Amino acid sequence: MSKALFLDRDGTLVVDTHYLHKPEDLQLIAGIGDALRTAVKSGYLLFLFTNQSGIGRGFYTLEDAEHCNQCMVEMLGFNENPFTEICIAPETPEDAPVYRKPSPRFILEMCDKYDLNPDFCWMVGDKLCDIKSGLNGGIRAAFVRSGKASDGEPTDFLEEYSIPTFDTLVSFVDELTG
Repeated sequence: MSKALFLDRDGTLVVDTHYLHKPEDLQLIAGIGDALRTAVKSGYLLFLFTNQSGIGRGFYTLEDAEHCNQCMVEMLGFNENPFTEICIAPETPEDAPVYRKPSPRFILEMCDKYDLNPDFCWMVGDKLCDIKSGLNGGIRAAFVRSGKASDGEPTDFLEEYSIPTFDTLVSFVDELTG
């Protein structure tokens, strides 16, 4: 059985610029490339799991989001895409959820497909929906403060469920692999 990190994009890997879909607006959070390389060297599979309601709202296309992701991978300095699989959930909050977090569907499918051990898998993100997706999928979750915190820091929820909190994904990976 393998171990994995399920990673939110906006606010976790890159600065959340609200409906990010243009590569020129991409800004990596400091140290992210090295942190991802450390995680991969430590045996973690990486999965990108991102809500992109701008697609469902008609603000941009799936192709725009995919192009933005490809440019992000290039900015990270990887020769090949480090993400085993990528889930772009295009639903709006008003739509019936299919893959949109906090749905655990992507996590459950990947755990089954790649024979992942849920005890060694994490969902990491900057929003409550990220944390709930991980918990709903039966894996561990970690909250990072590097996002815009549009829903605020859900302190009560994090305490109630003993969710570890970090300033950034970099500090999470440092603790995980240190």
